[in-house]
Amino acid sequence: MMEDLTREKYLAHGIPPQSQSRKPGLEKDMDPPPVFDLESRRGSGKLTDKVAVVTGGDSGIGKAAAIGFAKEGAHLAIVYFDEHIDAETTKHLIEKQGVRCSLHAGDIADEAFCWKVIEDVIEIHGKIDILVNNAAWAKRQDSILDISAEQLQKTFATNVFSMFYLTKAVLPHLQVGSSIINTSSIDAYAGQTGQVDYSATKGAIVAFTRAMALELARDGVRVNGIAPGPIWTPLVASSHSEEEVAGFGISTPLGRPGQPVDLAGSFVLLASADSAYMTGQFLHINGGAYLSS
Repeated sequence: MMEDLTREKYLAHGIPPQSQSRKPGLEKDMDPPPVFDLESRRGSGKLTDKVAVVTGGDSGIGKAAAIGFAKEGAHLAIVYFDEHIDAETTKHLIEKQGVRCSLHAGDIADEAFCWKVIEDVIEIHGKIDILVNNAAWAKRQDSILDISAEQLQKTFATNVFSMFYLTKAVLPHLQVGSSIINTSSIDAYAGQTGQVDYSATKGAIVAFTRAMALELARDGVRVNGIAPGPIWTPLVASSHSEEEVAGFGISTPLGRPGQPVDLAGSFVLLASADSAYMTGQFLHINGGAYLSS
């Protein structure tokens, strides 16, 4: 429950030291598990019969966004790497809302896979109204000197190139009123030691979003983004050391790590007609962290 997400709870207990060697991380192995939904949150039909494609939708922020969409009546296509247990759990939760959900496993750094995903979604669901480019990969290094060419290419291929591939593939299917939402990060604005390549990709996503917003405005397609701060997701557990994870997010002005559910309403806003006069914009959900940087 949101009532439990308090400064006092995390100051008293924090997040226990933990790390996952497997990349991407698994939600089922996180302690405590991320909060991705609230039973008290009710939908109002803002996305009835829309079809949304969400990358990284098996867990974390993507999962929270997908469930938020489902509560508003949207059907979902969840794109993920190989976290099958997490994906099946998310599919079950989405279908409990009375909507359809398809799963699409593969590597979004592969252009051919991205085009295949869009083809499959059209075949299964008949249309696409919303694209959420959310999936990301990160590996911390103490110095830029430790970032190999291979790691640099993988980080950009997963975090940036995939957005080009999926956006190109989906454009012929979008209509006036369709929405593209890209997940950036506070790191694009404040920087982050130990994640130079990741931060650079998140900055590229901001520029990509603004450029695409201008390019697609004439077609009535809106392109916006969300820049999260310290959100408790599998990416954190798999890209930080045990010491870095311990106490994660407590230093923010609001005194706690963000939970995926903290972002769900913003994704719904940007996907729905409530944001009909917004494009090229970013919503900063970071517990006030950027205000104090």
